[in-house]
Amino acid sequence: MAAARGLKNVLEKGPNDVVILSSLRTPVTRSYKGGFKDAYDHQLLSHVLRATLAANPNLPPEKIEDVAVGVVLSELGGSKAARMAQLHAGFSEKTALHTVNRACSSGLAAVTSIANMISVGQISIGIGAGMESMTKNYGSKAIPTQLWDELRNSPVQDAQDCIMPMGLTSENVAKRYGVSRADQDAFAAESHQKASKAQRAGLFDGEIVPVKVKQFTAETPDAPASESEVLVDKDDGIRHEVNAEKMGKLKPAFSADGFSTAGNSSQISDGAAATLLLRRSTANELGLTGSIIGKWVNTATAGCKPDEMGVGPAVAIPKALDLTGLKTEDVDIWEINEAFASQALYCTRKLGLDISKVNPRGGAIALGHPLGMTGTRQLATLMAQLQAGQVGVVSMCIGTGMGMAGVFVRE
Repeated sequence: MAAARGLKNVLEKGPNDVVILSSLRTPVTRSYKGGFKDAYDHQLLSHVLRATLAANPNLPPEKIEDVAVGVVLSELGGSKAARMAQLHAGFSEKTALHTVNRACSSGLAAVTSIANMISVGQISIGIGAGMESMTKNYGSKAIPTQLWDELRNSPVQDAQDCIMPMGLTSENVAKRYGVSRADQDAFAAESHQKASKAQRAGLFDGEIVPVKVKQFTAETPDAPASESEVLVDKDDGIRHEVNAEKMGKLKPAFSADGFSTAGNSSQISDGAAATLLLRRSTANELGLTGSIIGKWVNTATAGCKPDEMGVGPAVAIPKALDLTGLKTEDVDIWEINEAFASQALYCTRKLGLDISKVNPRGGAIALGHPLGMTGTRQLATLMAQLQAGQVGVVSMCIGTGMGMAGVFVRE
């Protein structure tokens, strides 16, 4: 499908458009101690897939041809568990499924995979989803330690830097591009403040699927755990009373003389999300035109140096805008993942973005960053904010040195 050029063309409606019927997510909860600490990634995926079917009652489930699931840490790439979750949610066995791992952009990559399949006529209807339980799967295996000797000792520094801890890449961005500790703390505090205001106003409620889960609690490590069932219906990582002064008291987390702390970095979290996409002509044929909430325009990826992977959005967003002929002033809301305050601030400044349009309801510093889910979570949050005729961009940096950006329109 030829790329549309310029705002007028982006807003025009055509039969081959890839449109969105729903974009939903579970709450995002803190790993190890939050609402989903005893839940599984595929459990959360099943809930949000079932909710997607329920939100689209006039679409027969067997019409959905493929589901792509972004996941980073799950065993075997999550393929077996995700397929089980899909079938458990009530999908036909004829609906295919695949998982996608492009690290922190896996959720957006899943949406893009489905959108591209629709664009070329391979399928007509599909779901782009994301899931992650960092509680269950995060840890020592997140960075490979057993490597081919020629890689470990490669004369190509970029190759070695692919396994640099993410926190150190954040420090590199801060030091190379002059992002101060004070600015990072202020940005982080504002992320919590915006998210707090949005949550208290009920602005996340429309995008969130409440989930009942079992929790197990023991009074002491040696005591038997008691079981209870709880309804998780809100993001639980938001610090409602935080400010920049409190942020400034936290110690550096990755380097003794560094700027990145637990407070101005994204939270390790759990959650799942799903977006239902189809060709506009198919929506018309099925009588679903009135259910369309938006459309996918395009997605772009771009590489950068691994040791400053956080600059990814600053290289991916211009590429995405160039594909569409859009200018930065044409974009109404930017959902840029806050892997670290250092890189989110740098990218915002480098691109000359209006900061009031960047993560208006807070970002991953306040809400959390479940790796495989994040891109689809950002899209659900974006769709809930945009007004008819407005344009939004979802973007994030990617470990090993990349950026990804997707352009969307609200209808």
